[in-house]
Amino acid sequence: MGYLDKNENQRRIANVRRIMSEKKLDAALVYYDEFNIGNGWYLTGWCPQFESGAVLVPRAGEPLILGGPESEPFAKLDSAITDTRNFPVFMVPNEEYPNAVITDFKALFKELKTRLGSLKRIGLVGGGRMPADCFRQIAEGFGNVELVDITDEFVRLRYLKSDWEIEQIRAGFKLAECAYDAMKKAIKPGVSEIEVAAAGEYAARRRGASGFGFTAIVGSGTRSNAVVPTAGPKKMLAGELVMIGIAPKVRGYAGVVGDLLPVSGKYTPRQKECMRHLKEAFRLTKEQLRPGKTGREIDAPARAYFEEKDLLKYLVCPFAHTVGLNEAESPFFGPHSKDVLEPGMTVSIDVSFFGHPEFNGARIETGYEITPKGPLPLSKKMDSYFTE
Repeated sequence: MGYLDKNENQRRIANVRRIMSEKKLDAALVYYDEFNIGNGWYLTGWCPQFESGAVLVPRAGEPLILGGPESEPFAKLDSAITDTRNFPVFMVPNEEYPNAVITDFKALFKELKTRLGSLKRIGLVGGGRMPADCFRQIAEGFGNVELVDITDEFVRLRYLKSDWEIEQIRAGFKLAECAYDAMKKAIKPGVSEIEVAAAGEYAARRRGASGFGFTAIVGSGTRSNAVVPTAGPKKMLAGELVMIGIAPKVRGYAGVVGDLLPVSGKYTPRQKECMRHLKEAFRLTKEQLRPGKTGREIDAPARAYFEEKDLLKYLVCPFAHTVGLNEAESPFFGPHSKDVLEPGMTVSIDVSFFGHPEFNGARIETGYEITPKGPLPLSKKMDSYFTE
């Protein structure tokens, strides 16, 4: 049973073909792997395990999954695109599959040329993330075909979310609330970070999470300085702060929550001061989530506040980014960003600093749907908590 709605799949393939028509392309090749999942998932609602691959969209006819034989049955069951071809470059290195049908890019070139009549220009998505040998085999196999980078144009298709996508993202944020409650309840002196992560992951999985946008973040004391620390065996200590984050996915779309919590159950006066700074920067950023604002405009007020409070030197990440198939994806609204906020975007406010001599690392995060009238919380609970 696949995750991707059929109408969504057809609309997205049509949008890719519109780019192909504008660029005079005969096909588009969209690379993906487990670490660069979004672009492939956008067309398939699926990603292999162990193997990498690509989606090939010809200007006419059915798209293809280019991958390996270990994931071929998985694709035929769950992918929105089920016509598959197997290539050594996408397979587990040195593994043997004696009953599989294996091809190469020269054979694919001949097949496509027969189908399309001519094959002169192919759009490439994700070439910058593709292994060198993979790119070489594609270039050599397709001979004199011109490869045209259309990554930016393709990624922009993902900027504005459909009603169906927003429905999945909202469900992801609902799971994030449940995971947050479970993690918060588990935090006590003497409990390990791994136990806190397990509580959140279990709460999300048992309610239907299809996966996670990142491995659960749990960093207590100085471990929170790691920016994105995965949970370790460290036992949390009384008086420490612990930074948590979790991003449950529903049908591949992420919700997220991040917070800084007291291990002892109550903030000290100084820890309360730290939280006030985070929440004020959060509030200032939320005020900027209006259609027509550029990234640099969204970023500026909280950045000025951090400078005023002598926190700017501990800033690692900007304060806002979009959320969707990845927990953090383009556009990123940083201090030099010219990207413009538009209705239909889903945006996380992610306020953080790291390396502070007293508070170590700190982060709070939740998300918003951008409407013509401004931001609509994806989690009313976390919005209320961070803006109180």
